[in-house]
Amino acid sequence: MTRPRVLLVEDDPISRSFLTAALAAVPAEVDAADCLAAAVALASTQDYALWMIDARLPDGSGSELLARLREQCPDTPALAHTAAHEAAILDALLAAGFGDVLVKPMPAATVQSAVRRMLGLGGDASRVSAVADMPLPLWDYEAAARALNGNRAHVDTLRSLFALELPKSLQAIAEAGARGDGERMRAELHRMHASCGFVGALRLGSTVQALHREPASPALRDAFELAARETLASL
Repeated sequence: MTRPRVLLVEDDPISRSFLTAALAAVPAEVDAADCLAAAVALASTQDYALWMIDARLPDGSGSELLARLREQCPDTPALAHTAAHEAAILDALLAAGFGDVLVKPMPAATVQSAVRRMLGLGGDASRVSAVADMPLPLWDYEAAARALNGNRAHVDTLRSLFALELPKSLQAIAEAGARGDGERMRAELHRMHASCGFVGALRLGSTVQALHREPASPALRDAFELAARETLASL
């Protein structure tokens, strides 16, 4: 049986790695792009059974990309994914034409169920909320493993990638905060929240979520910086 081919559009390397592994287990062939322009280029040379698109991209929005892809392939199903959990944002993505919206971080089983349903392979998809009210432990390795169907090798791979990406993200957040660029700071925190969920970085993920809501709060910044230092020291 020929595997369906999926175009995955995700700029965060940790999220992209997680979603690629989840899609491969559907099973599906996956072509990954990290921006709107790269996705358009791939779609111009390849037909896809499904588009899976991040809501926020470095060079545009997921809704903008969907509109451009629809100009050539009006009937291809599309699935959005986002680290946002506000109902207004999710509803706007559905209104833009996405068949469903998944909220990161989510288990691999949720991704696979949604993809199978949209491809007509069976399975039900349901929205899942972002991790909230996280406990205080620094890591939850078991939760990360469960999200990847118990594949601990994938968890280790993601955590190694997280260790490489985290200092870059922290620097970008610090620079945005120093400039008073709240929009850029929120964008970086948005990406980090999903990454924390996929690797089980509970304490850091909790402070990221709180700071995203109130980026000007000195107390929340202090809590975030402490959690980041502790997380880095444990990697």
